[in-house]
Amino acid sequence: MRPTLGLFGGTFDPIHIGHLRLALELKQQLQLDGMRLMPCHLPAHRDQPGASSTQRATMLQLALAACPELSIDLREVARARASYTVDSLSELRAELGAETSLVFCLGTDSFAGLDRWHRWQELLQLAHLVVVERPGWDIPSTGPVRTLLAQHQGAPGQLRLAACGSIVRLAPRLLPISATEIRQLIGVGQSPQFLVPDSVWQYIGQERLYR
Repeated sequence: MRPTLGLFGGTFDPIHIGHLRLALELKQQLQLDGMRLMPCHLPAHRDQPGASSTQRATMLQLALAACPELSIDLREVARARASYTVDSLSELRAELGAETSLVFCLGTDSFAGLDRWHRWQELLQLAHLVVVERPGWDIPSTGPVRTLLAQHQGAPGQLRLAACGSIVRLAPRLLPISATEIRQLIGVGQSPQFLVPDSVWQYIGQERLYR
């Protein structure tokens, strides 16, 4: 049986319950052997995070301490430069070999702008893409991203048939929680308790983050 590894990247600024539940549901729904959350160091397509990469990695480690089904991959945090998905997938492919199925998960909002990513044409040569449907976002009706989807869209079962090359669209349950909202709550002196794991909320307080 071909091994499968899911990858869920993001700034995780901070990690919250919505991130964690989505990662776990994707692992279970797709029947993946593993799911790694991969915090980026310097995001290439959005504003710089409010917490440092070390602080965000620490919060993620705290959040995952009680969940053996999810793990953390710190390769992008270790790089002292912008985080590019194609670099991480290339490294993982070299480490895990040609037979492992790599499954990179991203939202519809990110996928819609995939043609602006660094070396985006190479992504499907390294991994499958699982596109998570997000309310209020859709894929452009024309252009390179729509063409890519038309050429490579497949079903979840294909993730084990090949090591890379398919695009799978899913609509899992999404908890209506955003890291932006959490930072705003903290910024005005309100508590985000129960939106983030207790250990993460305690760390935010200790480090006086987002104030």
